[in-house]
Amino acid sequence: MTSLDSVLDKDGVRLTVEDAVATVTLTNPAKRNAQSPALWRALAEAGRALPGSVRVVVLRGEGKSFSAGLDRQAFAPEGFDGEPSFLDMARGPEAELDATIAEYQEAFTWWRRNDIVSIAAVQGHAIGAGFQLALACDLRIVAEDVQFAMRETSLGLVPDLTGTHPLVNLVGYARALEICATGRFVHAEEAERTGLANLVVPVDQLDAAGHDLAAALLAAPRDAVVETKALLSGALSRTYEEQRTAERAAQGRRLRDLAGLAD
Repeated sequence: MTSLDSVLDKDGVRLTVEDAVATVTLTNPAKRNAQSPALWRALAEAGRALPGSVRVVVLRGEGKSFSAGLDRQAFAPEGFDGEPSFLDMARGPEAELDATIAEYQEAFTWWRRNDIVSIAAVQGHAIGAGFQLALACDLRIVAEDVQFAMRETSLGLVPDLTGTHPLVNLVGYARALEICATGRFVHAEEAERTGLANLVVPVDQLDAAGHDLAAALLAAPRDAVVETKALLSGALSRTYEEQRTAERAAQGRRLRDLAGLAD
């Protein structure tokens, strides 16, 4: 695609594509981009709607906050229009509850596909589900005013939107437990120091920094980036020897491809 094309715009989510870069924007700043099941379905749909030409996806939120987390209406007896309330879901069969949570998680899983690199550009509040959505991405650029917090435990819940795995990988078990159990804020300096953030920039430079990083990621050949991402993302689950083997196999594929000998 050339120029800026709108692919999807619904339920607080807008997907636009310009050449090899897609931008997913949370578009409800009046509610600090609070999240709902409808928004999660739209995020999952955005992942499915990505054209094959897209190599980098930038995730951002309109307004002063990236996302203040789950819309508290989810806990009201009436829930959202056309949706069962969380309280009603809790009263239903356990298998149905598990299936519903799995469906919600689909909004958070596609960001780490090997064929794309995802960047979260985060400003202001990124709380609970907002924090987990930022963690769903490969990379995070944050504004100086960022405030991460995992507040689920303080509500008697647990983080269940795929955020626990990347959080432990990034900051370690002990710090992840402390962040989740206390629900405290993590600010920009700590986020960069502990690996939650790749880069901290002034608020007014956040979008530009996202564009610059996207351009840098596009400089290398796509297949080399795809293979490298697969190697790195699988490294923690492999032994040293298994990783050596994976490196050799990946490099063999790249060399054969460069020599025009690909299968």
